[in-house]
Amino acid sequence: MNMTIRTVFFISDGTGITAETLGNGLLSQFENIEFRYVRYPFTDSMEKARECLQRIAQVRLKEDLQPIVIMTMMNAEISNCLCEADALFLDLFATFIAPLELSLGQRSTHSVGRSHGQDNREYAKRIAAMNFALSHDDGISAADLKSADVILVGVSRSGKTPTSLYLSLQFGLKAANYPLIPEDFERGCLPSCLLPYHNKLFGLTIAPEQLHRIREERRPHSHYASLKNCRTEVAFAESMMRRAGIAWFDMTSRSIEEMSVHLLQAINKKQD
Repeated sequence: MNMTIRTVFFISDGTGITAETLGNGLLSQFENIEFRYVRYPFTDSMEKARECLQRIAQVRLKEDLQPIVIMTMMNAEISNCLCEADALFLDLFATFIAPLELSLGQRSTHSVGRSHGQDNREYAKRIAAMNFALSHDDGISAADLKSADVILVGVSRSGKTPTSLYLSLQFGLKAANYPLIPEDFERGCLPSCLLPYHNKLFGLTIAPEQLHRIREERRPHSHYASLKNCRTEVAFAESMMRRAGIAWFDMTSRSIEEMSVHLLQAINKKQD
């Protein structure tokens, strides 16, 4: 089956993060289509809008298919200018803001980029959480673990670091992570520095075959990356977590975003 290719423009008068996040969620529902992305953040003038128009027209002529334009635009004049293009337009703010205004009985502020950085306390919380995650990555430090919201454990390359960073950046959680290593398997127990924080501990595991592929990219043909060693480490780690009575999650077929939401639910459940 030939793969259909469609060009998608993400256009915003702000960072474009909202447009791209929501747009990717919509586009992920369509298989056998390859989407090629073109990004135009900070399109906040008519000059920049006309530049976008020209690029959209070029793509329309070259591909003989309507480009898809996903935008978050608060400036009506710029939005109307862009809509002159021969493209499929999904204006996310126009779709959702008007019904909200009607239901809430209040006109929106129409402020550009209001969702990013306006709440200084929330921003400071996320930055503090990110610094915590970086200073407690891969068992670097056991200092101040009492301040952690979550501590992730698992074998090397099971997804602990990216999950910790995502939890900190997206949800403002202070996340530490510790690798389970051969010395831990020989002792048959978790690192002693983690034991006082049992209620914050969650494990990550992964299929040995996938772990083997990931490790091969880092250290090809090594004992560390061998399928036999991966099977042994995963089995030891799961057995250790089972004995310790901590919940663990399988990263094999889950994205970092999906895993983080599962962890957030588990953390909230423990706190109830």
